[in-house]
Amino acid sequence: MEFTLDATCGNARATTIKTYHSTIKTPVFMPVGTAASVKALDTRDLIDLLDTHIILANTYHLYLRPGDEIVKEFGGLHGFTKYNRSFLTDSGGFQAFSLSDISKANDEGIEFQSHIDGSRHFFTPQKVLDIQYNLGSDIMMILDDLIALPATKERLKLSVVRTTKWAKASITYHKKMQERGIGRTQNIFAIIQGGVDPAFRRQSAQELTALDFDGFAIGGLSVGEESQAMYDTVAWTTQFMPANKPRYLMGVGTPEDIVEAIDRGIDMFDCVMPTRNARNGTIFTTFGRLNIKAARFKKDHRPIDENCSCYTCQNYSRGYLNHLFRAKELTYYRLASIHNLHYYLQLTKDAREAIIQGDYATFKKDFYARRSQ
Repeated sequence: MEFTLDATCGNARATTIKTYHSTIKTPVFMPVGTAASVKALDTRDLIDLLDTHIILANTYHLYLRPGDEIVKEFGGLHGFTKYNRSFLTDSGGFQAFSLSDISKANDEGIEFQSHIDGSRHFFTPQKVLDIQYNLGSDIMMILDDLIALPATKERLKLSVVRTTKWAKASITYHKKMQERGIGRTQNIFAIIQGGVDPAFRRQSAQELTALDFDGFAIGGLSVGEESQAMYDTVAWTTQFMPANKPRYLMGVGTPEDIVEAIDRGIDMFDCVMPTRNARNGTIFTTFGRLNIKAARFKKDHRPIDENCSCYTCQNYSRGYLNHLFRAKELTYYRLASIHNLHYYLQLTKDAREAIIQGDYATFKKDFYARRSQ
């Protein structure tokens, strides 16, 4: 991986990340392709219409179905999907958290039951990397101990201790595998934990950044805490993260969350919100959210957002999208998802331009002003 810090504006950063498969300009939003597919879209949509340069796939889900060995047979995620740009794969830690009724963590890893057939599995730091070697992703997230908030001091401490222990095991194993010729073009990111507790966040950040990872993520947020607590935690944590490596805020979030986190020094984002909300009828626009299923849009000839240059807004009306949604036509999911992802991608591109121009404060002010009209 090559990393360049292109510009700063306050704490906001514009950077360039070069992986084996693509060049990524940040701030960047990564569409979520859980099962090696961004829901309702294909590879041509992602490349030709949205010009994405990195998407996220899910280690846990691909391990269970179709199986990482099968993905490897097809040439990894790139051969399997024909998406020839970068993939980031998560570690499965979030799935263990979200499926906590059928999973249990101990000091060695995470035991879980498959949500598909009930079979039992055990993820260790090494096992998670082995799966991701088979997937062939450009950026691999290591196993971490994610917990819900609020949490006790004892549970937060345990999460930090385990996450550091697993990080040390992961970096040692990764370097050993690279010496054997495995994973040489793959990069490895550690995940900082600690809830919203400043002392634990500092401890986790300092312990992990002392290790030779290619980048660092802030995990364990947007899991029950208030927005301001998340923003404060991001601002506090980034000061302990290296300036010369990527910074990734996992699973966040709303457009407001992204604008605020960029202002606090974050480079990379992912979230299911744009595609999930699209499927449910909620559309993101420069002036706020729009409920496309509302009856008032039946005869509306305007595009979703007259300020938007996406494929959907350039070709279709609110009235048509309203009809497709109400008729449960599958085309709706594609067109709405294209728009929502374009909105998120354009938001981060505009943020980058503002940072380069040295006026992120005006960009942020205008972002909120448009949404209050």
